[in-house]
Amino acid sequence: MDQDKFLRALRPSRIIYPILLGLGVAGFMIYDDFELNALLSINWTWHAGIWAIVAISMMLFRDAAYIYRIKVLTSDELSWKQSFQVIMLWEFASAITPSIVGGSAVAVYIVHKELNNVGKSTAIVMASSLLDELFYVFMVPILYLLISKGVLFSIQGSSALHELTHGYGIYMFGFGYLFIVTYSVIILYALFYNPRVIKWTFIKVFSLPFFRKWRTAAAKAGDDLIIASKEIKGKKKRFWVKAGFATFVSWTARFWVVNFLILVPLGAGIAFSDHILIYGRQLLMWVIMLVSPTPGGAGFAEVAFTVFLSEFIDKGLISSMAVMWRLISYFPYLFIGIAVLPIWIKRVYGK
Repeated sequence: MDQDKFLRALRPSRIIYPILLGLGVAGFMIYDDFELNALLSINWTWHAGIWAIVAISMMLFRDAAYIYRIKVLTSDELSWKQSFQVIMLWEFASAITPSIVGGSAVAVYIVHKELNNVGKSTAIVMASSLLDELFYVFMVPILYLLISKGVLFSIQGSSALHELTHGYGIYMFGFGYLFIVTYSVIILYALFYNPRVIKWTFIKVFSLPFFRKWRTAAAKAGDDLIIASKEIKGKKKRFWVKAGFATFVSWTARFWVVNFLILVPLGAGIAFSDHILIYGRQLLMWVIMLVSPTPGGAGFAEVAFTVFLSEFIDKGLISSMAVMWRLISYFPYLFIGIAVLPIWIKRVYGK
């Protein structure tokens, strides 16, 4: 990615579409099922305010863990200020691109401009992606042991999306999980054992008639794996323990936003088993949102929230809670990104 492509990818005008789409879908859902009595029934005690503050603080913990992880992965070559800007721009890129595309290409460019090393930049972004996927790979079996399959996939509701989820949810989830496991195994093998075999496989597969138009991109991906492998091999166990711990904290904090947000209208705690179930449902949501064609899952995420978590929130409030969740976990990155981008450009290109 060159400078022009980078600036086009992160142009501020691109936030308009996800904002309009997200708020449009959310507004329609609120109009469709909002109930004033449900809002008036909330016991607005100081407990509700505490839970709201805790929910917001989870996003701060998440960002702090990501910032710490990028410092670990760069061997402290980035300052805290640089790490903050890199993560905020990375999140901004992810927020304005479709979930299925992600912001990895932009992230490689951002890290490269900080380190002036293509190989190390590619390795850092790939290592970050791998750690995120491994969190999911290991967390799913743990939660599967704690939550019965019948409860996890027994989703209440009556919408068309619910019918799809209720009937085929376990198969969609299984396919998504298998894809993530396969992806993780391929990246692990390529980074730590033999990246040239993976590149050769990519080229052979994408030489087939149906995939031929992506052959060049596949060869480039293979080259990136070879470069990244040279950078990553030889890292000490402590390096991976610190990066892995930061990954666990960041993802757990991200999911706990919903756990604590649900407590706001209740004004009180819920059973531990319900917390685990809410956590598990979010793992399901995450797989479904991976294939969202909209920027940052805008519109799609709000609907998924109302489907997967409807049994924990009053029906008249579920859409409002979905909006609150996105206001905390998604929209801030759009505006922080716009604020950080010109500062970062001036610092990096001002040299």
